[in-house]
Amino acid sequence: NSDGKLESIGSKFNASNQTWKANYRRREKHSYLGIYARAEGGFSVWDPTRPRSLSRSDYNFTPDTLWNGLKASRGNVLCNGLIQDWVTWQNQADRTTFDLLFQVIRQLFHPDEAIEPGEPTRVFLNDVRDIPTLQLPYERLPITHASSGIKRILGLAYVLVWTWYEHLKAAELRKEEPLNQLILLIDEVESHLHPQWQRSILPSVLTVVSGLQQQMQVQAITTTHAPLVLASVEPLFDEQDDKLFLFELNGHEVNLDEVPWSKQGDTVGWLTSEVFGLKQARSKEAEVAIEAAEAYMRHDDLSQFPENLQNRDQIHQELQRVLPGHDPFWPRWIVTAGVVEV
Repeated sequence: NSDGKLESIGSKFNASNQTWKANYRRREKHSYLGIYARAEGGFSVWDPTRPRSLSRSDYNFTPDTLWNGLKASRGNVLCNGLIQDWVTWQNQADRTTFDLLFQVIRQLFHPDEAIEPGEPTRVFLNDVRDIPTLQLPYERLPITHASSGIKRILGLAYVLVWTWYEHLKAAELRKEEPLNQLILLIDEVESHLHPQWQRSILPSVLTVVSGLQQQMQVQAITTTHAPLVLASVEPLFDEQDDKLFLFELNGHEVNLDEVPWSKQGDTVGWLTSEVFGLKQARSKEAEVAIEAAEAYMRHDDLSQFPENLQNRDQIHQELQRVLPGHDPFWPRWIVTAGVVEV
């Protein structure tokens, strides 16, 4: 917590209404903004300057409500949605908000692909709205026809800008100073993204969020299964402020343990580190064959290996099947095992 002390937070599942109920004491005063990017493409936003009477669920966006607008149960418009706000901001005489939106999109977008805003256009016979477009090097693309990866980036950019824009409006109406702390949670940060994008997304997100306000203090909590994401933060990781945790399944329990930070250099290094725990960053068959080859070179008992890996010739034949000719394991095997290539 803010006092630097650990506190226990628990939650119980109510099977009758299929909901989780937290049992920790809720504080009266919050001094931070919160954005949670969920793995399925939805978002949740916490802003203490919003009306106190609204329930938490009022700012839970599904992918549909994020793009098309969100209303409260009483009919209040809570968010116009990405499509309407994009077009409105683009057509305003003062395009400050739109310029900020597109600046964020550019920073989050594919690092090797140029992008410009296109003119909104009618796309559907049964939808009278003009749809925002992206001007890519090869075409003008309505955002409704974009790939899942592009849509995730556009959604994240919009939520970041919309949350800050609406917070400033709410703080102005309440005659309060804007907050300068943001907690950003992103689940599966690499979801739908090409490896080139995986390598740049998290550093880009941190740059974008910090750029919304120079004095903004950001705590980012992200989960990933992608070694490229971990490799991408090696130049940024500060062991004084940053932590790496690992979810591990032990029996029927999931433990969250801190892992000492250590640079691994590349994706192979990360995949074979304790974080991912692979013995080899290869196919399963190649891993077994190399393990058998290493056991043979150590003069270990090969009986624990499959029947086709019980002697040198069998191991060599399997290595030829599962490894490419330029694999770095070949020189070691040929020299140590005394295999003669004909």
